[in-house]
Amino acid sequence: MSNFKLIPSIAMLLFFSLILSSCSFSKKDNEAGKKPVDFTVVEEEDLPQELLTIITEKKEIGFKLTYSCNGYLYIVQGYGMQNTGGYSILVDNVYETENAVYFDTTLIGPEKEEKVTQAITYPYIVIKIENKEKSVVFLS
Repeated sequence: MSNFKLIPSIAMLLFFSLILSSCSFSKKDNEAGKKPVDFTVVEEEDLPQELLTIITEKKEIGFKLTYSCNGYLYIVQGYGMQNTGGYSILVDNVYETENAVYFDTTLIGPEKEEKVTQAITYPYIVIKIENKEKSVVFLS
């Protein structure tokens, strides 16, 4: 009689093993589909005027946006108002999959001992890529 109770337990164990293994396969498939994207960090003086106006309007709070112009896609991430200078933004990753472009950045604050401007700043970064006609996913 105890053998009959063991069979449903084994069946459940096999079922959950199949579910877990299928999840890991799909994750590996997504990672295999990543392609790095060439990009350029765009300085403020090189931005289209309309995009600069939009950034100026949004700079006080954190924001994420995209802007298309002349065959390029501008990807922008702002980190909102900071109480001092000394901030920089690191582009951790820009890659594409079949369906989207992924953009990942990190805000780096000043060191504790670093002398910084004692003024409010609004750190943001703009990159420019060839327009891929895909949605953009912000990872940070």
